[in-house]
Amino acid sequence: MSETSITQKQLENAEQAPDSGLAAAAREYVARVRGGDVGPLPAILGLVALLIVFSALRPSTFTNPFNFANLIVQSAAVIVIAMGLVFVLLLGEIDLAAGFTAGVCGAMLGITTTRWGLSWVVGVLVCLAVGALIGFINGALVSRVGIPSFVVTLAMFLALQGALLALIGEGGTIRITSPVILAIMANTLPPWLGWLLYVVVIAAFAFFTYRSMMVRRRKNLVAQSTSVWAVKVVSLALLLGLATAYLNVERSRNPAVSSIKGIPIIVVLLLVLLVALTFLLTRTAFGRHLYAIGGNAEAARRAGINVPMMRTMAFVLCSSIAAIAGIVLASRVNSVTPSTGGGETLLFAVGAAVIGGTSLFGGKGRPVDAIIGGLVVAVVANGMGLLNQSAAVVYIVTGFVLLLAAGVDALSRRRAAATGRG
Repeated sequence: MSETSITQKQLENAEQAPDSGLAAAAREYVARVRGGDVGPLPAILGLVALLIVFSALRPSTFTNPFNFANLIVQSAAVIVIAMGLVFVLLLGEIDLAAGFTAGVCGAMLGITTTRWGLSWVVGVLVCLAVGALIGFINGALVSRVGIPSFVVTLAMFLALQGALLALIGEGGTIRITSPVILAIMANTLPPWLGWLLYVVVIAAFAFFTYRSMMVRRRKNLVAQSTSVWAVKVVSLALLLGLATAYLNVERSRNPAVSSIKGIPIIVVLLLVLLVALTFLLTRTAFGRHLYAIGGNAEAARRAGINVPMMRTMAFVLCSSIAAIAGIVLASRVNSVTPSTGGGETLLFAVGAAVIGGTSLFGGKGRPVDAIIGGLVVAVVANGMGLLNQSAAVVYIVTGFVLLLAAGVDALSRRRAAATGRG
């Protein structure tokens, strides 16, 4: 074959080779969205729209640094519970007891540290152990006995509400006095430490995503282009950089008396949970098996996956994460009462997971969905409050947003099935 013919062949191959740049990635993403794979896109667009609307209506109060930090603190417990709910929702199950699981575990933390005078470390371990035990009971009844998760967790919801009342007493309160526990929601990082955390997060994200991309290329698997990787890194750096700079601004209403600036410590906890749970779902056999069961439980069973054990472990993990939310709730109000974890806490947590993009039908969801959805719920409540709207309006709007998210999920699944992507 002549040199001319070789060149001609190379040109033909180049023309037939798929474009791996930004344009190709954009076209592929649009095709996925049209095919029903919308992911967290509706929630992100909704969050941006809400931020624009409330910023325009209340520019002096909604966008100030104090309120920005308050949004994070306000949504923290709901986000943590929602992160745990993602694991059971992936299986097409539900845990209606997660809110009062957080309350009971928070009460055990208070009893251990305040009434018994033990170390906060012991209190946290007792709190997590109680959460794991509750999750094991839920999971065993669902996976081994075969009772629907709705019934099991509804019964546990009532039982835990009674247990919390028995532990604290009607009208009672358990004070949280441990400085370490209280610091979770009350304290902030020094500005220099916040910037150091920012650099570490961006560097780690860039390194691990680049490494994953190169590993997939070496194995001849589909991988994102370098340009797409760079855009993601730069976008995340800009977004987190702006947030870090804004949180490092003085936001105290009386700086002469007390200064408040820096990233709230709760942000660090949320970041640790996000990284750990995302790794668990995307980089371990446990995560792969969970997605497989959520997609098709019978096929997963025939593939050798221990479906009952996986269901039990998902509930254990959900309740253990709810126990962490119990610590967050106790830290925020410096105490635990019979209503801790009750009210709208669970409803907002379920709403946060679903609004963020986790499917109620199973098989689709990520921990980051809980953060996105939790921020949407918090922005609605916070913005409506600044507009002097009643609680009734807040509930109606939040319910409408949840219904809209569930509708988008159902329609996208139908679209995905029709186009062969489901």
